[in-house]
Amino acid sequence: MKRLLIPLLLLASTAFAADVAKIAPADAAKLVAEGKAVLVDVREPAEWLESGVAAPAVLLPKSEYDRGLIGDWKPFLEKNTGKEIILYCRSGMRAGTIAAALAEKGFKVANAGGFQDWADAKLPTRKITPAPAKP
Repeated sequence: MKRLLIPLLLLASTAFAADVAKIAPADAAKLVAEGKAVLVDVREPAEWLESGVAAPAVLLPKSEYDRGLIGDWKPFLEKNTGKEIILYCRSGMRAGTIAAALAEKGFKVANAGGFQDWADAKLPTRKITPAPAKP
């Protein structure tokens, strides 16, 4: 039974995420530059450190969204109610999942795919440095 349930859940989550509008990184960058949208990287901090992030991205990990909008998620959503929220991750899957959930809450959203799509489009990126250790 478990063998059947896991693939079905994966298929359902893929279909759910697929309903969100996709946007090319160059189009996303234009909307962000015009102040009409905000770009969100939903990968985890270790991923940000490993590869860098899109220069204009707000960093909000999916794990914090999943745990009940902890961290900066709630203030971010309150502040950006009227703007389109464009999300990306490593492949576009996590971004699509969160985008679909936000769309259900009435937010205008789009999925920009993965960080590599942004980098391949020759759009600006920035490196992330580890936070200093606490004494």
